[in-house]
Amino acid sequence: QVQLVESGGGLVQAGGSLRLFCAASGIIFSSNAVNWYRQAPGKQRELVALIASSGVTDYADSVKGRFTISRDNAKNTVYLRMNSLKPEDTAVYYCNTYQWRRGVKSDYWGQGTQVTVSS
Repeated sequence: QVQLVESGGGLVQAGGSLRLFCAASGIIFSSNAVNWYRQAPGKQRELVALIASSGVTDYADSVKGRFTISRDNAKNTVYLRMNSLKPEDTAVYYCNTYQWRRGVKSDYWGQGTQVTVSS
């Protein structure tokens, strides 16, 4: 059974930093792509950052240069370092990964962690 558990969210002032954690069990992160999404109230969930199994990373334009996604294979954990936070970064952040088996995609999500940036 795959489980993803996020942590590290909280309340921070604009310009501050937070580091989010996504710990996995039942799946090996280094063998799969891992994504960080976020969803603000009244808005659709959006992809913020991803790290491929190869280690290649990509970011939404809105967070490029401020957020960094990384992976610790020994701990089977993915991180999202968020610097220079803005009030518009306020959202619930979700960790996601997926697997393909016999042509069927299975998505796995964590429970989310709240990030609130005050102005």
